[in-house]
Amino acid sequence: MAATNVVSVTTTNAEQEVLKSSTPVVVDFWAEWCGPCKMIAPMIDQLAGEYDGRIKVAKADMQQDQQWAAAYRINSIPTLLFFKGGQVVDQIIGAKPMKDLKLKFDSLLA
Repeated sequence: MAATNVVSVTTTNAEQEVLKSSTPVVVDFWAEWCGPCKMIAPMIDQLAGEYDGRIKVAKADMQQDQQWAAAYRINSIPTLLFFKGGQVVDQIIGAKPMKDLKLKFDSLLA
């Protein structure tokens, strides 16, 4: 279950929630059947709380909306895309340890 401050993103709301966001955004592309996605979900939720107000955290369910993921050529999940000013500035593909995720979040604020 996602934290209350994690936004669900689809093709319909991606422009407003991600591309036009005044704060940096991390989008977690995931699917219910994905084991590694489930492994990092609690870490993503924890980081969403730690960085609340500074970084927006969003989740994009690949099963419900493949169109937006296809636009960013997401071929493997989990994939985290880091957006700043509406542009992808970094990414993580696959499950990574908390320290690696935290480093990427911190670099997004630099």
